[in-house]
Amino acid sequence: MAVAAELVKELRQKTGAGILDCREALEKTEGDIAKAADFLRQKGMASADKKKDRIASEGRIEPYIHTGNKIGVLVEVNCETDFVARTEEFQNLCRELAMQVAALAPRFVSREEIPAEVIEQEREGYRKVAREEGKPEKILEKVVEGKVEKYFEGICLLEQNYIRDQNKKVRDVVKETIGKLGENIVVKRFVRFVLGEQ
Repeated sequence: MAVAAELVKELRQKTGAGILDCREALEKTEGDIAKAADFLRQKGMASADKKKDRIASEGRIEPYIHTGNKIGVLVEVNCETDFVARTEEFQNLCRELAMQVAALAPRFVSREEIPAEVIEQEREGYRKVAREEGKPEKILEKVVEGKVEKYFEGICLLEQNYIRDQNKKVRDVVKETIGKLGENIVVKRFVRFVLGEQ
């Protein structure tokens, strides 16, 4: 199927993907912009998974001070090259991550950082509550695991719903940026300051 240049241009503006990728996506989806954008997003996430083992030693530390100067955040985000660290897309991701930390106050970057004893303590608490609520033993562990997943979503930055789009997780936004920029990106660490807190 021949794809009109205007459609390619529209998809490129919407997604930020390359011209050839946009043309391929439109050909595969018979000119459907929404399906093509979804195709590009899936392709970007697949390529992001392939890049996750590459070393990311460049990047930036992004500051964010919330209105009123009562909350401040520093986020370190790494990429593979200084060139990508200077791109608008990468810098925008860093700003968005800093704002996410300011807004939702995660405690960890990912679930892998949470000490095992903390997770077990949470599980034990959920088990106790589920038993007190009279949940049958055969579904108890499913209930507990569901609660633990919710716990991760609350305290892990990458597991949280993205503040600008509740249908996406923060990790999806990072993967989409990896797909666009073609480099591994790692959210290394963050610190959140609240005025008057120890």
